[in-house]
Amino acid sequence: MRKYIEENSLKSSDEAWLVVDKDKWRDDQLIELHRWSQEADNYGLALSNPKFEYWLLLHFEEGTGVANSRDCTKRLQRHLPGYEKGIDSRKITREMISKAIERAKRRDTPPCTDWPRTTGTTVYKLVEHIQKAETSVTP
Repeated sequence: MRKYIEENSLKSSDEAWLVVDKDKWRDDQLIELHRWSQEADNYGLALSNPKFEYWLLLHFEEGTGVANSRDCTKRLQRHLPGYEKGIDSRKITREMISKAIERAKRRDTPPCTDWPRTTGTTVYKLVEHIQKAETSVTP
C-alpha cells in the first residue's frame, strides 16, 4: 500500500483504506495493517470478521449467530440466492445501507480501536467517510 500511495501521489484530500477479511489474516499481519492505518489521518482499515460478506449480510438482517465464514455465506444466500462473490449494486438501496451501518455500529459497542475480535465489521466507518465526501461535493 505504501508503494501504491507513493507511486500515485495521494493528495491531502484523498483517503486510502484497506478492506480485509479477518479469516484471511493472522493477528500479527493485522497488527501491521492497523499500524499502517494509524500513520496518517487519511488512512483507514475496514475489517470484517469473519469476512466481508458479513457486511453485506447486515444490509438484510441483524447478523446474530454467525459463527464462521460458512455460516455467513449461507445466511447471505438466503437473501441473495446463488450468491458467490460480487453483487448487483442495484439490489442495495440507500435505506439498506443505513440499516447496515446501524447494525454494524450496534455490534461495535464500544467502538473497537483496531479490529473486531468477534463477529462484526468496521466497513461502516469507510461507508460513512464515503457518504460524508458525497455530501461535501454535492451542489
